[in-house]
Amino acid sequence: MEDKGKLILVLSGIFFVLIGADLLTDYLKGGTGAHVTLEGVLLLVSAAMFIVGLKQLNEARQEIKSLKVNVENLSEEKDRWKGETQQLLAGLSVKIENQFKHWNLTQAETEVGFLLLKGFSLKEIADVRDTKLKTTQQQSQSIYQKTGLGSRSELAAFFLEDLLPPSDSQSK
Repeated sequence: MEDKGKLILVLSGIFFVLIGADLLTDYLKGGTGAHVTLEGVLLLVSAAMFIVGLKQLNEARQEIKSLKVNVENLSEEKDRWKGETQQLLAGLSVKIENQFKHWNLTQAETEVGFLLLKGFSLKEIADVRDTKLKTTQQQSQSIYQKTGLGSRSELAAFFLEDLLPPSDSQSK
């Protein structure tokens, strides 16, 4: 769109110059009043188009400049938010690991516990850890026994409950 606008601006500028040169030539050669007047009107119209085009081009450039500033601000905000989120997640991971230690989970159970919290299926956990599915099933059952929790949902809820705001029914 901007290239099309520039082309129209250049063409109207050329048109303005050509009509101006023709008008001057006709005037100096004693052209008729109607002919000179018509070319004068065309000159004014082309000048107006050129000025409007310049104004629109300037407005478009300012809009682009403003949008670039907005994009830069959003990018900085995204980077800041991402950094803060990474710090929070790192802290949460440490807290979860400390809780796993408190429950006396083995290193293997801790790995399985983290993968359960991330939403991996037991088959996916076995594949990621390069173990048999039966081993992963036994380790997840051991986690539930040691923690006193009955399922993956309860395990996730244990850590997420305090992170989420209370529902409207609980806060009343």
